Amino acid sequence: MLETIKRSRFICTVAHAPDMESARDFVARTKARYPDATHNCWAFVAGPPGDTARIGMSDDGEPHGTAGRPMLNVLLHSGVGEVACVVTRYFGGTKLGTGGLVRAYSGMVSMALETMPRAQHVRTADVEAVIPYDAITLFKRLLPEHEARILHEQFDVDASFSLRLPASNVSRLETALQELTNGNLLFSTE
Repeated sequence: MLETIKRSRFICTVAHAPDMESARDFVARTKARYPDATHNCWAFVAGPPGDTARIGMSDDGEPHGTAGRPMLNVLLHSGVGEVACVVTRYFGGTKLGTGGLVRAYSGMVSMALETMPRAQHVRTADVEAVIPYDAITLFKRLLPEHEARILHEQFDVDASFSLRLPASNVSRLETALQELTNGNLLFSTE
């Protein structure tokens, strides 16, 4: 995202940041990409949307509170998590004032977030299920309802299945399998 405001050039770069280390690495790489910039201001939320446990920000030489904090506020209220952004500024000779800087930096982050592709993060769990052979057909019919997919299957005395499904569906699947097999089931979370 690139924009010129009163002859200053602003470039906003955004990346996925699942943890603080990846956010800091992204900031360092972006600063290295624009070493001649006047400022490389940044902010990140390296956790779920709105979570303030793993956040960071920097004004990088701009007046205190005019870049990093406004950028972080946009991120925290965007409904997006695990995200880091750097707004690079090449000074154009005209001062923007504190209000102008706040609008420029927060506006760049808002525009970048509007155009950014998004995906919902779903925490998954891997489980092992051992069931009798006569329950396999009904077992496989249950899997889509619980958003489970088979990673591996093995057929010995009983049928063993390694599954991956959303963590929130594990207990419901276990209950359904207990009913299906009349309790003749081995079920464990890895």
